[in-house]
Amino acid sequence: MKLEGHGILEEKMNKTISVLKEELSVVRAGRANPRMLDKIIVDYYGSATPLKQLATVSAPEPRTIMVQPWDATALESVEKAISSSDLGFNPTNDGKVIRISVPQLTEERRKELIKHVHKIAENAKVALRNERRDANEGFKKMQKNSEITEDDLKSAQDEVQKMTDSNVKMVDELIKVKEKEIMEV
Repeated sequence: MKLEGHGILEEKMNKTISVLKEELSVVRAGRANPRMLDKIIVDYYGSATPLKQLATVSAPEPRTIMVQPWDATALESVEKAISSSDLGFNPTNDGKVIRISVPQLTEERRKELIKHVHKIAENAKVALRNERRDANEGFKKMQKNSEITEDDLKSAQDEVQKMTDSNVKMVDELIKVKEKEIMEV
């Protein structure tokens, strides 16, 4: 039996997975990736502006990220924002573009990144479990109000558990891929 709550739950779980993918894409893995700078906020004429709204960010080489602001006057602000970020990059400014050399990751840094990735994954799993709990509570309430039978409740909870298991497995697979990417030299 497919109840209305399953569609909402599926949507919430898909959102959790997409947020996880987004967070993982920003984690540095030794190769230059323009997405590494997605969370950089630049002080542009007094307002906090995301870097991707101010410049073109590209990776012309495997170990280089190039940032080309559309407004040349923003060059120093962009450079300052990148330098002061927690990414540990040291940008160079040639007056037209900013180049960032992405250094090779040390073994220690790789291990730190893997711990960070596992923390992100655990947060995603907690979110999935919370969504499962909320859905199950909703179905129990429906059963209490005689909107569904006890058999319907049982099958709804089974379906919710299958969806949760499937999404937790997807989280584990995404983490395994990211770990491999981080450990790749």
